Amino acid sequence: MKTIKKVYLFFLKVIKWAFIVIIGLAVVSALYNLTLPTHSKVTERLNEREKAYIAETMNLQQKMGNTVWPGWSTTHIPVIVYNEEYAFLIGFPNPPAGWNKMPQEEFRGDQWEAVKEDDFHGATYYRQHLPDPDITPENFTVKVGDRWVATMQTKEYAAVDFYNEFKHELPPLLNAVFPYGIFWYLLMGEAENYIGGMAHEAFHAFQGTLVPQRLAEGENASRLSEDYPFTNHENADGWKDEIRFLMQAYHATDADSARLFAIKFINERNERRKKADLSPEMIRYEQNREWLEGLAKYAELKIGLEAENSATYQPVVHMENVPGFHNYNKRTRFFNQQIGEVKRTANRPGESRFYYGGMLQAFMLDRLLPDWKSAAFENDVSLDELLKKAVENG
Repeated sequence: MKTIKKVYLFFLKVIKWAFIVIIGLAVVSALYNLTLPTHSKVTERLNEREKAYIAETMNLQQKMGNTVWPGWSTTHIPVIVYNEEYAFLIGFPNPPAGWNKMPQEEFRGDQWEAVKEDDFHGATYYRQHLPDPDITPENFTVKVGDRWVATMQTKEYAAVDFYNEFKHELPPLLNAVFPYGIFWYLLMGEAENYIGGMAHEAFHAFQGTLVPQRLAEGENASRLSEDYPFTNHENADGWKDEIRFLMQAYHATDADSARLFAIKFINERNERRKKADLSPEMIRYEQNREWLEGLAKYAELKIGLEAENSATYQPVVHMENVPGFHNYNKRTRFFNQQIGEVKRTANRPGESRFYYGGMLQAFMLDRLLPDWKSAAFENDVSLDELLKKAVENG
């Protein structure tokens, strides 16, 4: 009995201290949340850190873009970043008014004015006021005149927007103690994560420049997401099985094993579509979203890996004093984390599965069909069909 009593008291003590630690962490988190910004510090111009991110993204694309996709380095892509009050246009001298939301071709915005009290590392950049918080360039690509432009929130405003939006999603008590700062750091804390996100949108601008009708098809397909059977039993379970085979193909140590698991992935995908009774429209929806977002996710990750593995690549000097920038030497670790995310996205509803599944198919195509990019921008081409071609020819 004494032994049982000692064990019982020990567990009571453990529970008590665990409870105290949890309460303590909750208090610390609640106090920290009170310090989170609710608005950008300066809105009417870009701060030096934001300029550094943009300059480095442009430099990365120009120096390493062709190692990701032929022609990306030599395609000049201007950038729009925006905060809660202004949109800023960089890399486009004397721009025409406004922007066109793509692929709808909806004209938005007003005249661009030169930021006279500031410059972008010696060059003129432009701005316009955003009077309606619901009408922004968004995080994608737009056209200014006849030029495709990459668009994204400033890093500072992205954090502010994340904090403000997330707070509305949680009940009051959880809202007060949720560790927003930690969660945001995991998503976008390292400078390279934000630069990768800008490269993602720049790749969309590249897609629009080369194959605008293909980009339009991929983006317009998103309207079908509400009708897609994410939670259908046959479809949901089938996704988990096919992604398991795709992951096994990626982790295979030799080409024959990789090809064998890729075949299983293709066969399981076809079986899932039959069992779930997916219409041709829904199958094309999957393929369009994997093509559009999967390729952009692939470009986002691969360009960081190329920079890390390059013996000659040099970031712009403006990045020297940017906190959280590691000169791409942690991109392999981040990439491996993203590979793990492929499996997790298959276990939850939503379009993120197309970003990650399409991305991993692209990396498998690098391995099994080295010249696949020559056909990837053709009309009606899908990544899974290219992968099928790769294993059939092998």
